[in-house]
This record gives sequence, C-alpha cells and structure tokens, in this order.
Amino acid sequence: MFVQNTPGSVLLAPSPAGTNYDLMYYLKGAAAGGICCSITHGALCPVDVVKTRVQLDPVKYNSGLVGGMRQIVAEEGAMALTTGLGATAFGYFVQGWFKFGGVEFFKIKAVESMGEEKAWTNKTAIYLGASACAEFIADIFLCPLEAVRIRSVSDPEFCDGLLDGFGKMLKADGIGGFYAGFLPILAKQVPYTMAKFAVQGEVADTMYASMGKSPKDLSASTNLGISLTSGVVAGVAAAIISHPADTLLSKINKKGAGGEGSMMARLMNIAKEVGFVNLCTVGLLPRCIMIGTLTAGQFGIFDTVMGALGASKFHFHDPNEKH
Repeated sequence: MFVQNTPGSVLLAPSPAGTNYDLMYYLKGAAAGGICCSITHGALCPVDVVKTRVQLDPVKYNSGLVGGMRQIVAEEGAMALTTGLGATAFGYFVQGWFKFGGVEFFKIKAVESMGEEKAWTNKTAIYLGASACAEFIADIFLCPLEAVRIRSVSDPEFCDGLLDGFGKMLKADGIGGFYAGFLPILAKQVPYTMAKFAVQGEVADTMYASMGKSPKDLSASTNLGISLTSGVVAGVAAAIISHPADTLLSKINKKGAGGEGSMMARLMNIAKEVGFVNLCTVGLLPRCIMIGTLTAGQFGIFDTVMGALGASKFHFHDPNEKH
C-alpha cells in the first residue's frame, strides 16, 4: 500500500469507495464545519458587535444596524467593530468542528441503526435529534470563548485579546465565570441549531424534489445555489426562534446583570426588567440579517470544503425512489 507522508495528506485524500462514512469522513466533516463557522462568524464580527451593543444598551444604540455602526466608529474608531474577533474566530471554529461533525455523525449513525426506509420517513426527527446532541457537546467548548467575547464587547477596555481576556476572567470570576451563560447559550443554540439543520434539510430536499433530481445529478454550482438558498431560509427561522435566549445571553455576561443569587434567579430578573416583547424583538432585524447571511455562507462553505477534501456529503435517500 502506498503511504503519503505529506502533512495533511490523509485528510485531503479521497474517502475510499464503499467506506464513505468512516472516521476520515467524520474528520473531514468536522474540519469543514470548523472552517465554515470560523470564516462566517469572523466576517460578521462587526454586525455582531453592533447587535450585542443594541441588546446591552438599546437606549443609547437606537438607530439600527447602520446607525449603530456609525455611532461606534465615531465614538471609538473603526477597530472597535473588530472587538472580540479572535475569540469569535477561534470559538466558532471549535464549535463548528463539533456541531457540523457531530450532526453528520449522529445523522449517519441513526440511518445505519434504523435502516434507509425508516430513516427516510423520520428524517426531520433525525435532523432535530442529531443537531441537538451535536450542539450540546459543541456548547461545552464554545461557552467560555463566548463569555470572553461578550465581556470584551460590553467593556472594550476589559482585555487585549483572547488570552488576556481568559486570564482576567479566570482571576476575577473563577471557572464558574466562563459558564455563567451556559443555560442561556443552550437555550439559544440548541433550538437555533435544531431549526437551522431541520429547515435547511427540508428546504433543500424540497428543492431537489421539485427538480426531480438528486445532488449527484446536478452540477456543483447548482448544488451550491441550493445550499445557499436553503441556508438563508433556515438562518432567518433559526434567528427568530433563538432570539430571546440570545438577548439573555448578551445581558447575563454584563458585569452585575440580574443582581445577586442563582443563575436562574438572575435570568428571571433580567427577563422581567427587559420584558417579553423586547426580548423577542430588540435587535431582531440585524440578527435576522446576520444569521440569514451567516447560515447561507456556512452551508455553502461546508459543501465546498467537503468537496475539496474529497468527501461526498451524506444526503437522505428515498429507498423506494426509481432511478
């Protein structure tokens, strides 16, 4: 057997025929997920800075997305829009690794366990279950990085980068400080990811069905277009569902937010102060723009990177379909 010794060559090697969904496939899925999440979240960092500021101080930042950007640049300079970029790019690489890689793993294992026919009739449930499991694991790793990012955005003087922020938060709040937002991050990310993958999968499947084609019958550019279109729809749906918890997550990481007491008591205090309608609506439009763009980009980049790594992405298959 010929062995390649070039660094990274194993990851770049095509998956062997007949064993597409082996360990190497999952590693490729995880790598593609890490890359797509890091790129998209990093690119939208300025939007996220404005969104977080609007959620933290809606009285001051009350002129929308563009107005908020202008206000921050005028007061603090253009570099303020890149606050938390290091934590964002690294944190979402780690999260994307476990999220996309995990969804592929749990999805394929469910199909192997249930069989193609039963899996086809239960594909939405599989999407929801696989994404919930993958996101829970991913959030264990994401939460500390998100805590540092939000603290640095709410207080630009807090730290000079990711490592400095970690050190200062650890000294000030201990390990528990990194997980102050774990419950709201789960409440935000798990429904968000479930909606994202289930809606994207359903919309993409509907688009393929309307053409009477499967992904392998279409060109790479057509498949990419379907990934982007279904990603936009999924992103907007996911943003609306997860927005109240996203607002709580932004506020709970602000120093002194919610007063004293347990995490649940603090979250309840914040919810009462803000009000249900405001939790659901403040900052929603910029978040829909951000998440719609981001999700479309993620699925587009994921599919592109998977192809570049020589992996054929798993798609649900109707075993009764005539070819």
